[in-house]
Amino acid sequence: MSDDTHKLRSGRLSATVKAHGAELCSLKDGGGIEFVWQAGPQWQRHAPLLFPIVGRLANDELRHRGKTYRMTQHGFARDSRFAWTERGEGRCTLVLEDSEATRALYPFAFRLTAAYAIDDSGLDLTFTIANTGKETLPASLGGHPAFNWPLQAGRAKESYALTFANAESAPVRRLDGGLLRAATEPSPVKNRALRLSEALFVDDAIIFDRIESNSVRYAAGQGAATGPWLKMSWRGFRELGVWSKPSGAPFLCIEPWRGHASPTGFDGEFTEKPGLMHIAPGAQECLSFRIEVGSS
Repeated sequence: MSDDTHKLRSGRLSATVKAHGAELCSLKDGGGIEFVWQAGPQWQRHAPLLFPIVGRLANDELRHRGKTYRMTQHGFARDSRFAWTERGEGRCTLVLEDSEATRALYPFAFRLTAAYAIDDSGLDLTFTIANTGKETLPASLGGHPAFNWPLQAGRAKESYALTFANAESAPVRRLDGGLLRAATEPSPVKNRALRLSEALFVDDAIIFDRIESNSVRYAAGQGAATGPWLKMSWRGFRELGVWSKPSGAPFLCIEPWRGHASPTGFDGEFTEKPGLMHIAPGAQECLSFRIEVGSS
């Protein structure tokens, strides 16, 4: 354990969290199977935390009360150092608060807390956004965890699927230049299953902005899964992104979001951007997701 990273342990699992970005960078089972993507050359991140925006703003500009601020894709939390406030064997907590540096990009007061807790079946990630200022806090938050794809060496990537808890028949959204395309597309989910292939991501992320499920299982095999599997469940998040690179990158991102990129054509006041939370002074929002892992 160092000031830069902290390792969590249960009887069966272990996880590692970095102070930089409060980022999860490892989740292993007792047999040594690594579930989290190890930031290879195809993508240099593991599981970035998206705050105070999810996705991109038009021209990477945030407009508020007549001023323009530069805000790049997914915000600044993923590139900020969080402070440790709790470090134990089974849990840790990190905090990021507004500062002169953040206010130059995002003129709002906030406190973002990221808490991790491990047990023998999975890892809980809980995020609390508190408005410490005197005006309404407009914000989005998202997880962006990348998992190995395939989870087991020698498996064909096309043997994997995401199986949703509920039917996902609503149309999905895509991106144009990082912005939310107005037109929708038919859902690629059939009988609750999204069969995975690199071709799915030629047009960037698949965005479920009317998600019906609160959990999804990622595994190989037909019917009962064989080999390592992963289940993600979430609370407080209202959208889900699924993304990989269509160029052979061996990872899959399953991303619970509260918010999304600016719609194509929207270039107005940030507080009016669709998809934001609006947190009153002194109030807070709590969102969480859980990653369960196993092998069968």
